[in-house]
Amino acid sequence: MKDKVLNERNYTIKDLPLSERPREKLYSYGVETLSNAELLAILIRTGDSENSAIDLAGKLLNLDKSGIAYLADITFEEMTKIKGIGFSKACQILAAIELGKRINRRGPLDKIKVTSPDIVAGLLMQDMRFLNKEHFGIAILDTKNQIISIENISIGTLNASIVHPRDVFKVAIKKNANSIILIHNHPSGDITPSSEDISITNRLVDAGDLIGIKVLDHIIIGDNIYLSFKEKNLI
Repeated sequence: MKDKVLNERNYTIKDLPLSERPREKLYSYGVETLSNAELLAILIRTGDSENSAIDLAGKLLNLDKSGIAYLADITFEEMTKIKGIGFSKACQILAAIELGKRINRRGPLDKIKVTSPDIVAGLLMQDMRFLNKEHFGIAILDTKNQIISIENISIGTLNASIVHPRDVFKVAIKKNANSIILIHNHPSGDITPSSEDISITNRLVDAGDLIGIKVLDHIIIGDNIYLSFKEKNLI
């Protein structure tokens, strides 16, 4: 009886009917019909002696209660702690995640004109909404309010970003900025600005006025929502 239970547990993808195997299902019914575990299983390709590729995918998705969102910031070390996911599989998954991030950034940034906060928020929402630490960055604009580049300045902790005006404007000057937009995320998903958010914004606005690089806005990214300091008359 014990052997029977063990054998039932150690099935492989090849034991599934053709119509239920991830790759065959993708081909027959479309990629959008696959579950998160099935999509990951295609990247993982093979299981080990104890788990199928789908089982390993499930273990990855269960690393954190946020599920697939956790993978946006997962590390090589975290993945390879799972028995059955080694160097090659971890590299394949990280490469796929990075490709998704790059595709989501859309076309050349230098042709995007910022006419409202939702343009910047839209560019960065999928990259930043799932980060588990606060990231502080800036959108660098030219004289026509077109984006020259978006630069990451610092990475903070779970609930605080660490940024110094010197670091912000060093990058802005190097990139020939006419103006900048401040951007950071709240891992909690709550976009309410903290007293520290307001304080650093005021410091950077004052520093920008002295240097001659105007701070146009500060955008806080939450869980598929954002807050604009300019729209809330906080800047």
